Amino acid sequence: MSWFIFKKIVSAVLMPPVLSILLAFVGLWIARRHRRTGLGMAILSLLSVLVLSWPPVSDALVRSLERHPPVTPDQLARAQAIVVLGGGADAIAPDNGQDALARGARERLRYAVMLQRQTGLPLLATGGALGGARPEAEVMKEVAVRELRGRVRWVEPRALDTQDNARLSAPLLKAAGVQRIMLVTHGWHMVRAAHLFQSEGFEVIPAPVGLTPPASQRWQRMLPRASALMDSSVALHEWLGILAQRALGR
Repeated sequence: MSWFIFKKIVSAVLMPPVLSILLAFVGLWIARRHRRTGLGMAILSLLSVLVLSWPPVSDALVRSLERHPPVTPDQLARAQAIVVLGGGADAIAPDNGQDALARGARERLRYAVMLQRQTGLPLLATGGALGGARPEAEVMKEVAVRELRGRVRWVEPRALDTQDNARLSAPLLKAAGVQRIMLVTHGWHMVRAAHLFQSEGFEVIPAPVGLTPPASQRWQRMLPRASALMDSSVALHEWLGILAQRALGR
């Protein structure tokens, strides 16, 4: 768990806007003795936040990760089970006092249950928790039954990252004779997730959710926005994960 927390801290520092702000402060410190160099560094760092907040830039970054198209009926017919990856659990919904899922996890679960209705395949939910919170996979099962009228056959409650998702889900699936899985996660996350499940010996049928829509020409999409900065940060974080995965030979 300590290694997981260390990774989270490092990735947070290396991602915008934290890195840009830190570099701006460094630039201001350098400017005390080298005014032009320091101020130039600070200005460029702050401009990077503006650029990454521009929707065309964030869309391009996210699309660079979306290598897999929507799943087809022929692919659906080949799968033996559906695996849905967690995407963040909120502790308690303040309106009703029940455990809730973050938006990303809910999008994945909703799509996985829809595919289950089409195919009748068993569903595995994987996702753990930190700090004594309730495991995300358990919340996913509850939400699937309570709100989406789905069925979760397997619950993997210990995974803290994507590598854990694959490693800890494998014994549950293999014990049931499953070799071909339909993997549900966001399109920007699918490249790394599919590779890790393939490394566990599965044939993976990607079923990406939340793919970026075609580019819009509306003038509103030309204005910088906080949501675009968040999308850019997610994409850069995923690229960092892919590069680290390759460097470690995983």
